[in-house]
Amino acid sequence: MATVNKTIVKEFILLGFTNHPELKPLLLIVFLAFYRIILLGNLSMITLVWTNPRLHTPMYFLLQHLAFLDFCFSSSVLPQLLVTLTAGRAVLSYEQCATQFFLFTFFGTSDCYLLTIMACDHYVAVCQPLLYVTIMTPKTRLKFVTGAYFGVLISATVRTSCMFSLSFCGNNQIDFIFCDLSTLMKLSCGDTFLRELVIVLFAHFVILSSLIIILASYLFIIRAILKMHSAGGRAKTFSTCGSHLTAVGLFFGTLVFMYVRSQSGECLDEGKVVSVFYTVVIPMLNPLIYSLRNKEVKEVLKRTLSRLKLS
Repeated sequence: MATVNKTIVKEFILLGFTNHPELKPLLLIVFLAFYRIILLGNLSMITLVWTNPRLHTPMYFLLQHLAFLDFCFSSSVLPQLLVTLTAGRAVLSYEQCATQFFLFTFFGTSDCYLLTIMACDHYVAVCQPLLYVTIMTPKTRLKFVTGAYFGVLISATVRTSCMFSLSFCGNNQIDFIFCDLSTLMKLSCGDTFLRELVIVLFAHFVILSSLIIILASYLFIIRAILKMHSAGGRAKTFSTCGSHLTAVGLFFGTLVFMYVRSQSGECLDEGKVVSVFYTVVIPMLNPLIYSLRNKEVKEVLKRTLSRLKLS
């Protein structure tokens, strides 16, 4: 029987966002500016909620966690992308690639679950307003968030274990901006069907279960809004839910598009653009969405800036 010698891969080479060297200095400036905005926006949101007792409510408690996750989600990808744009490529050890895959999976899945919990919070606030304080106690919301993180930890661990229990041999160049599922699968050798099935099933379960709960919550919310007699009450409720709906539409819309694109085998450059959208653009936009569309946050921010000017 003939045998073929294959070199076992011990490190991966990230090729980054573009193969055109003349574009890399411009892209470096753009992504560096984006990362600074992400840091400033999300850390400011965390600080604002933390330091203002008026914002110590379940909704802002969840928003604080969303800002933290967005910051971590971008930080799992963007610093490495900046290194790749600076040096032309980045060399990652096997362990570094596995760590990046785990962190990206963990924080991305956490975003899904947290947006789902926020939908449930809006449902209780709109449909059960008299019981809201009783239901959404500090202990209850802490249980929600802790349970979500624990479930995400299991999911991310299983998916990472399945991915990096595969053998990688031969080509070690990843023509992408981070260690992504589809690109790593192309580099693996041997039978990948079972492990890929487990990874995809976990991902589909997270997305579908989150979308079903969010859609069910908003169906009840819309029904409750339609029953309101006050136009002012309707407008206030729509304003409260509008920021969350915008964030949900951007995040889940991009994820669904990404999975449909990967299944249809579209071009890799398009995948890079989409991945930048949900790892960079959305975390940058979320603080703006929640601050510009939220009257209470804007008032607290104005008072905080006024105190800073006086001091």
